[in-house]
Amino acid sequence: MSQERTLPKSRQSRLWQMGKLAGGMVSGAISESVKLARQGDKPSMRKAFLTPDNMRRIGDRLSEMRGAAMKIGQLISMEGGELLPPELSALLERLRENAHSMPLGEVAAVLKTAWGENWQTQFTHFSFTPIAAASIGQVHEATLKDGRKLAIKLQYPGVKQSIDSDVDNVATLLSWLNLLPKEMDVESLLKEAKHQLHLEADYRHEARMLALFAQQADPRFYQIPTILDALSCDTVLAMDYLEGIPVKEVFDAQRAIREQVGEHYLALALKEVFVTGVVQTDPNFANYRYEPDSKRLQLLDFGATREYATQRRDTLKLLLRGSLEADRDQLNQASTQLGYVIQDDPEAFKQGMVNLLMLVSTPLREPVYDFSRSNLAQEMKDMVLDLRVDQGYSRVPPTDILYLHRKLGGLYMMLKALKVKLPVRELCQAILADDENTPGDT
Repeated sequence: MSQERTLPKSRQSRLWQMGKLAGGMVSGAISESVKLARQGDKPSMRKAFLTPDNMRRIGDRLSEMRGAAMKIGQLISMEGGELLPPELSALLERLRENAHSMPLGEVAAVLKTAWGENWQTQFTHFSFTPIAAASIGQVHEATLKDGRKLAIKLQYPGVKQSIDSDVDNVATLLSWLNLLPKEMDVESLLKEAKHQLHLEADYRHEARMLALFAQQADPRFYQIPTILDALSCDTVLAMDYLEGIPVKEVFDAQRAIREQVGEHYLALALKEVFVTGVVQTDPNFANYRYEPDSKRLQLLDFGATREYATQRRDTLKLLLRGSLEADRDQLNQASTQLGYVIQDDPEAFKQGMVNLLMLVSTPLREPVYDFSRSNLAQEMKDMVLDLRVDQGYSRVPPTDILYLHRKLGGLYMMLKALKVKLPVRELCQAILADDENTPGDT
């Protein structure tokens, strides 16, 4: 479990934390430069700053601050992960599960503000030790007097108000340290980071997304918690506690169980992206559980849910058809419509993007794809690096497409961790067949 740490709430205190971090990193870099010089190694700025001690300083400070100071790392990794220094990339990934939690007194203060002075009279049990802590809030287990077991999500005080300044401060620090790729469109990234974080900090929005998702899920295969409106507000989200096991515990289960979980997970992702357009874009394994008795997946976190309009889904289906049929003309058309390339781009760029899409969609053209033996992620990374560095391709896809990259990347990692062989082609063909047989909008 994460350490307890009081959250710096005001803009001034959070800026002060960033200043302390910058100062500590400069001191560490100077020490490293002196050490390298004494060893006869010509010190560079990047080498001096990317020391284990400095990476620890960044991780400790951002974990302590939580909020946007942690979250921006995810977006940076999404857009330029293959160009980031490996030390920074590894740090940003670790931040996903390394938030400090609130001290007991702060938890009590948040609940008193949300529920009133005598809030504890509603419960027979409330655990002040969180069962999960992340960047925007933390989750507690509780039981109402009627026996209903709940998961209570509490937002860290001051997080919502600090989003814009945190995003700017972290980006300034990383730019000043020359840790961001020159190819990265930082301004667009910052704008999207602020928008996404404000959505994730809006617990009423998350409740609406959860309800919308629940309406469209298949209860035979997926279970979603029900929100308790009476105990939910801007800073608290109360929902049913799902008793399943973490999906990671299935990774070493019997093959039949792993393949069932993998097929349900894949079918869910395909339905989200191509049918309903309501997509949970955070692929963190902690957002999924498995209920052995009912053999159902359980879905937990909906703060990063995005909606995709019918027109956008139609273009994605064009991309899917082109991938299934290895039709380069369809892939080129979809690539242009999705914003990967524009009409005026050199033909070499366009064909390079089609080659990339052909590679990524390899599992769709095999009767059964063995994810346990796949090296697709590394092959894709190498091809993207070639496009960006050797061929000069630097256009960043639209934000909604970046979030789909995040979703589908998480899907691939889940299926690889499950070590499954799946009929990906058959499941994708079924999605398109259902679409052709359904009149009107999906």
